[in-house]
Amino acid sequence: MKHAIKKIPFFGLIIVYIYRKWINPQPPFTSSEKYWVNRYNTGGNSGEGSYGQLAEFKAEIINEFVRWNVITSVIELGCGDGNQLKLAEYPSYTGFDVSLKALSICEEVFLNDTTKNFRLMENYNNETADLSLSLDVIFHLVEDYVFTEYMNTLFSASKKFVIIYSSDYEENLKEQPSHVKHRNFSLWINKKMPGWKLSKYIPNQYLFKGNTRTGSFCDFFIYEKV
Repeated sequence: MKHAIKKIPFFGLIIVYIYRKWINPQPPFTSSEKYWVNRYNTGGNSGEGSYGQLAEFKAEIINEFVRWNVITSVIELGCGDGNQLKLAEYPSYTGFDVSLKALSICEEVFLNDTTKNFRLMENYNNETADLSLSLDVIFHLVEDYVFTEYMNTLFSASKKFVIIYSSDYEENLKEQPSHVKHRNFSLWINKKMPGWKLSKYIPNQYLFKGNTRTGSFCDFFIYEKV
């Protein structure tokens, strides 16, 4: 079928149009929050970064950090569907997200786990923990004001450490998805968060390969309160 479509370009375009228009229609991007709310409501998940080898890589780094630094409490801003959390070893955890559906999935998965609780991002009320987490979130904050508010909350939620797993550059291509905006967040932190220092940088073991669309363009950035 694919070969036939290639030989008849016009027919191929019609097939693509029908697929996108009627079989698998995607709502136009309006905001970061609405994108993720709709994604979970329509059966989507937290993305490839929360599954498989990337999830295992993240868990290994964070679990070791929690053990070595005797972390007793963790807050995560953007917990998603909780699949990444299945590999976590945290004494106490609170996950925040913009999606009620994602939170309901988490609550069902961790129904009998009293060390974890989940809340809507809009209900964040100045809670703090030893460590605050941002995993695969920052490059999904398309609006500047959303990014600024998120970053301020991320650092105010921590008493000791902040771990960020994200891209850290501003090269944005026309062909990238509308819900992605890469940011040089470390520069923002240097300017806006003078009470924090970058204590460790850990490059990704599974670099993103555009030709196969596997791996990740994110690295670990660990900040410590001065």
